[in-house]
Amino acid sequence: MMSRRMLTKEDEDAMGDEVEVRREDQDKINKFSRLHQHELLIEEELKTKNKEKEELDDITTELELVDEDDTVPYKVGDAFFHIPLPQAQELLGISTAKLEEEIEALEDKLSSIRGEMTQIKVELYARFGKAINLET
Repeated sequence: MMSRRMLTKEDEDAMGDEVEVRREDQDKINKFSRLHQHELLIEEELKTKNKEKEELDDITTELELVDEDDTVPYKVGDAFFHIPLPQAQELLGISTAKLEEEIEALEDKLSSIRGEMTQIKVELYARFGKAINLET
């Protein structure tokens, strides 16, 4: 989020004349703010997906202890079905792979957003110096 702080007399002297905020500057500030909000949402979603992945990994480990001839409960929707262990492991593997793809896509999106935010920061700090604070 963008926040302003009070400038000291030295800051004001160093800046000389106050820099005018142009429409394009305000657009960049607004875009930075939107990107930051999007970043926070993706970080939260990534946290949830990583927790799900951790749980799937725990289940995979637990299934290694089950006798191969046993059936195990497997949740589909709101119901549990008892299926053979190899089938449960296969389905779990598919679910894990899908989740890993989702996590990778979110990480890529987050990286892209952060890159864009960095570029906007560079441009705005070059223009406004200490008169603007874009630290999130």
